[in-house]
Amino acid sequence: MSDYSFKIEEIQNPTIDPAVPNPYGAKSFETVKYHTPITPKENVLRLYRGEKPLWMPSYYFDINFIQPLVMPDATARCKGGFDWFGIEWEYEPKTNAAMVKPGTRRLDDITNWESLEFPDLSAIDWQKDYEENYAKVIDPDKATIFTIVNGLFERTADLTSFEDTFCYLLEEEEALEAFYTKLTDFHIQLMKIAKEVYHADIITFHDDMGTQRSSFFSPTTFEEVMLPHYKRMNDAAHEMGLYVNFHSCGCVGNQIENFIAAGFDSWEGQDACNDKVGILEKYADKLAQVSSFSPDPEGKLTDEEYAQAVKDRVHEYGKEGRYIAWYRENNPERREKGYETMYTESRKFYCD
Repeated sequence: MSDYSFKIEEIQNPTIDPAVPNPYGAKSFETVKYHTPITPKENVLRLYRGEKPLWMPSYYFDINFIQPLVMPDATARCKGGFDWFGIEWEYEPKTNAAMVKPGTRRLDDITNWESLEFPDLSAIDWQKDYEENYAKVIDPDKATIFTIVNGLFERTADLTSFEDTFCYLLEEEEALEAFYTKLTDFHIQLMKIAKEVYHADIITFHDDMGTQRSSFFSPTTFEEVMLPHYKRMNDAAHEMGLYVNFHSCGCVGNQIENFIAAGFDSWEGQDACNDKVGILEKYADKLAQVSSFSPDPEGKLTDEEYAQAVKDRVHEYGKEGRYIAWYRENNPERREKGYETMYTESRKFYCD
């Protein structure tokens, strides 16, 4: 038995952390904080360093998960309006999300990308935003994830159209090379702000790349057109002391080796259309994983069934110690109890 074996005192009389403004317009809530043998931040960083964590980390409970709304991309994607590049987004209440307003075309052709005005990051008072919205609620004992949306593929499609973007990937490599070089410079500058002002440890970087059946484009296209830019971005992030979590929805399992080659440290993808467990078993030593976990979205499970679903997630996804659960539950009492189950079960599974 290791020195880090679970002790019941860890979960007794927990303290309470205040709500932190969450990404994507999601509701914020207070979270319990246990008397852990190491800080949640150190536990998360162990995972990213390829070391065995002491329990399965959970978004919200173990991580300061943020997306500053002073970024026009954040407000447009959450509430509608214009993003950083002047693209208009339309909010849809039924889905609680926004999409590019139908009929919008910001750029007539990608070969004219130089006509775009890139955002002036120095025009935003980042320090003021941090002091007013985050300084008093962010827990320094937790790792901080800073969220950036609209990666290379998504940005191209949003500026023009999905149909034309597929053609550009095949026919306009020279224009994309120049545009992606400029866009990558922009992302690196933003990551520097995330590190220096918001004290980020990890960047969650978005670029959805697939349908429920397959990726939008071949691994060869990714390798030739996008990989060099993402490799440069990730290398710069690593030099700053940041890890990069790549959020990419869709059936993109065929791109995993490219994600690894590009230097991403973890992949945040969908369980429904990817063999997440199989990919973990094959690539866990090279790529950690994150995914959304809602044990009972329809509210039909008994408390015992709910607890068992949490335990099953720990044992199925936690074998390699390289998985972070984006644990989601609207019921406050059940959410707290579910996290207790996840924490205690993974503590025993990882350390006893």
